[in-house]
Amino acid sequence: MGRSRIRYLIKVIIHVLFWAGVYYVLKALTSTSYNMVIKTVDKGMQTVNASLQFRYSRVVLGFLMLLFYSNSLWLFKKVIRFKTSFTRVAVIAGWFILLFTINDLVIRLLMGPGQELRIPAPPGIRPGFALPPPADSWLHLQFVIALVFLAVLAVAVAEFFIKEWIRNDLKRSRAEAQQLSIEIRFLRSQVNPHFLFNTLNNLFSMAQRKGNDELADGISKLSGMMRYMIYESDTGKVPLQKEIDYLKDYIALNKLRYADSEVAVTFNHPGAEVIAEVQIAPMLFIPFVENAFKHGVSIGQRSGIVLVIGIASGKLIFRCENADYSAIRKPVEEKPGIGLANVKRHLELVYPGAYELHTLCENGKYCVHLQIDLA
Repeated sequence: MGRSRIRYLIKVIIHVLFWAGVYYVLKALTSTSYNMVIKTVDKGMQTVNASLQFRYSRVVLGFLMLLFYSNSLWLFKKVIRFKTSFTRVAVIAGWFILLFTINDLVIRLLMGPGQELRIPAPPGIRPGFALPPPADSWLHLQFVIALVFLAVLAVAVAEFFIKEWIRNDLKRSRAEAQQLSIEIRFLRSQVNPHFLFNTLNNLFSMAQRKGNDELADGISKLSGMMRYMIYESDTGKVPLQKEIDYLKDYIALNKLRYADSEVAVTFNHPGAEVIAEVQIAPMLFIPFVENAFKHGVSIGQRSGIVLVIGIASGKLIFRCENADYSAIRKPVEEKPGIGLANVKRHLELVYPGAYELHTLCENGKYCVHLQIDLA
């Protein structure tokens, strides 16, 4: 038997034992003994001990199970996304009251009108005679059932948050391990940045002396990009304007590979004054732009790439649209870039639950739409 099956079997056994315990606790709490003075058949007075047995514990147990699993498996996952604690508590309380009310109505319906509680007569009393319980017994019973409902709700809350804590801890451990692996691979392949920058500066000076301004400009952009990648992007957040400048340099360098008639790039973005205070995680957009040039541009074909970055209602919107030439076989096999799965993992790591990523490929075009909640 595999480990997953063993874990599943243990989980089932624990749940069965838990509900068996709840059922017997409920039976014990809803059973009450009363000392009552009644008239006997010979019209004498007799003190009897009457035991009140609640016959609908199984019905209550069913609603308790519904309360537990509906919250643990469905409702808590929904309300945890709400922004305010008041809304979360209000929704959970509303669902609790609804189930408790339905439970009460079902029990009353099963009992029938005027038969809320009747105590069977003790031995020696006229057959068929039923004793009326004390006046407050029904309220006491409802109070006990309400306490059991609250206890089960508390267990559901504890169980849900323990599972979430374990899941998030495991997820964080995996992310840290993956990040460590990426950093190790990066360090193994990293060229000494000082040597690289000195070499680029020398090439820049040579290009200027030769009068090749286009080459000098390309080397300058490449040097700036590498400095940003190595030094400035090694933080949690960077100004959005720096990401935009980085994309501009990347686009300019890639356009050097093609004739002007082969690729047209449109890049729309807000002005610096609009996004002066906006900070985002670095290197989010470059994988999509890289793939746009890799799969959306083909030598000898007329290609277009449209990039849009915008800010609306506290959300950052990024859109990339390009032709889809991915089916065309490249003359030289290129090194694979960052896949969509890795991009999603990156987004989930830095913006968990605060982003939407959609891709669409149809009519010969590939579109990416990314929305990030900046709040």
